[in-house]
Parts: sequence; C-alpha cells; structure tokens
Amino acid sequence: MILEFAVADEWSGPYAITAGPDQALWLTLVHAGRIARLTVHGEVATYPLDTADCGPTIITPGPDGALWFTRFRDHRIGRMTLDGMTESFPTPTAGSGPFGIVTGPDGALWFTEMNTDRIGRISMDGQITEFPLPTDGGFPSAITAGPDDALWFTLNQANAIGRIDVDGNVAVHALPGSAAGPVGITRGTDDALWFVEIGAGQIGRISVDGRIDEFPLPDRSARPHAIVADLDDGCWFTEWGANRIGHIGLDGAITEYDLPTPSSEPHGIVAGPDGAVWVALEIGRVAYGP
Repeated sequence: MILEFAVADEWSGPYAITAGPDQALWLTLVHAGRIARLTVHGEVATYPLDTADCGPTIITPGPDGALWFTRFRDHRIGRMTLDGMTESFPTPTAGSGPFGIVTGPDGALWFTEMNTDRIGRISMDGQITEFPLPTDGGFPSAITAGPDDALWFTLNQANAIGRIDVDGNVAVHALPGSAAGPVGITRGTDDALWFVEIGAGQIGRISVDGRIDEFPLPDRSARPHAIVADLDDGCWFTEWGANRIGHIGLDGAITEYDLPTPSSEPHGIVAGPDGAVWVALEIGRVAYGP
C-alpha cells in the first residue's frame, strides 16, 4: 500500500528527497525556495532560504553532517545544518544552472552545471573548482558516486553518460538511441550505474567498463525521472508522466505501482531510514510505500 503525507501547499513543488543523518527525510521545495524536513511519522518542518527565487533542486547529505543542495535559479550551492541554519556559495561561472549533487570519494561535493557543460567540486570550506566537459549543450544533469572512485553523470541532451575522476579526467559513453534524454542516475548494488531515459521510456545500466544495457518500460511514454538503488535488489524509479513508481530487478524485471493521487507528478525518490521508499510529489505531498 502507498500512503501520502502533505508537506507543503500545491504550489511549493517538492522536487528532490534524500535521507538525512538524523533519520529524517529532507526535501527541496523548488518553487517556494524552502527546504523541508519530514520524519517517518509525518512531522513536517520547513526552512526558508534567503530568497524564494533561488530554485533549490537536488539535495544530498554531506560528509560534514549537513545537507547540501543546488540552487538552480541563482546559481549557487547551498548548505543547511540539521537545525536549519543556511549558507550558500556562488559558482564561479555565471548562469551555470547547478542541478545534480553528491558526495564524492574525496570528501567533497560534486555537482553538475546544466547550462555551461561543466562539473563542479566544492570543498567543505566552500572552495569551488570547475571542470569543462567535451560537450556543447550536453545538459549535464544528475550525478552519483561510482564504485571506481569516480563520479558518473547523465548528459541529457547529448544522449550520453559521463564519467569524471577526482583529477578531472572525463570520459563520455554515447547511448544507443538518439533521443534517450537520460536524467536520474544511481549506483546499484551490483556496482553498475543505473539511469533513467526520460525521452525513450527506458531504464539503462552501464558497467564501469562502459557496457550499456537498456530495458524498455511497459509504457514508453511514462517519462521516468529519478532512480535510487534498492538495497535488496535492483532499483526504484519514478514515472513522472504516468503517475507511478517502478522497480527494476537486476535481471531487468519491471514492476509498477500506481500512486494514489492523480497527476501527482512524482520526482525525487529515496530509500528511507525505515526501509520504505519515499517519493517527492510536486503537488505538495510525499508518498511512501509500497
């Protein structure tokens, strides 16, 4: 059974969700310029940022016990402590459009710059380094830490998966299709990278040596958006265009679950501290189950 909690009004836009070090769920409210904290019992607190128009997007726990997030609209990286104190750091390149963010193997945060074909690295003291990519308009989107001490990321408009090591060396792996539009990416329990193809309606898998497999969804128009590893087997993902969440096993078997509220626009997804799957719904709610 899938249940829901209200976390904000229908205009706030819960977008990404992550599990914090405090056994709670943390969300970005992209349209409201706020960060929300939700306990597994449904208790909600929200924290305003310094401007409502900053566009908080992807959020992740940092190695310092704080939550780090991208601010897509004002081109900054944000940091919030567990008691709601915030600070932010501008990217060196103007108009960069930071989007995905994750802790890297070197103890820094790594992030994508959608608008400028760059990957950024921010240290715990706020120092930012940028690494150019060999693409033009590639739209680097989600990013995750791989099993090989490197970062793996999607290139949404280049129809490719990228890899960058901590020294800034980049490799790009083209996808078989010309309009896959990869977005979310995660490290699976099999030490491969799993990703969603929002344009092609498929789930993809790439091994660290660059071998790619693709698994079509039953509904190719489902618009898969975000993906997270299931610690038991396979991965969970959201179907933004079909109002569902799905599960894919390591063998490629796909199971889908309808969400209870129509047109709820599922975006981010995470495995929670309670073992349930939690999903940010842009209508102002969070679903959990199944």
